[in-house]
Amino acid sequence: MRLHKIQFIWNFGLNNMAREAKNKKEVVSKIAQKVKQLRLDANYTSAESFAYDKGLNRVQYWRVESGANVTLNTLLIITDIHQISLSKFFEGI
Repeated sequence: MRLHKIQFIWNFGLNNMAREAKNKKEVVSKIAQKVKQLRLDANYTSAESFAYDKGLNRVQYWRVESGANVTLNTLLIITDIHQISLSKFFEGI
């Protein structure tokens, strides 16, 4: 009986970790989608041309739109370019 409890707790913990990891991936994906939508709303069809015009590293910007890890500094630069606050940016995410 004790072994079953331990297995249940172990499985429960693994399931929670998997769920949390999935949730984090979903949030990162939503951030990437939001950054891309802001660019499109600014009438830029190309991430490369947007990055170039705004003085951003084009590879770094492309990585943000692709869902790679983004630093807070980079996100602040992007929100400043679009003249929105972080709280406005994260609405609906």
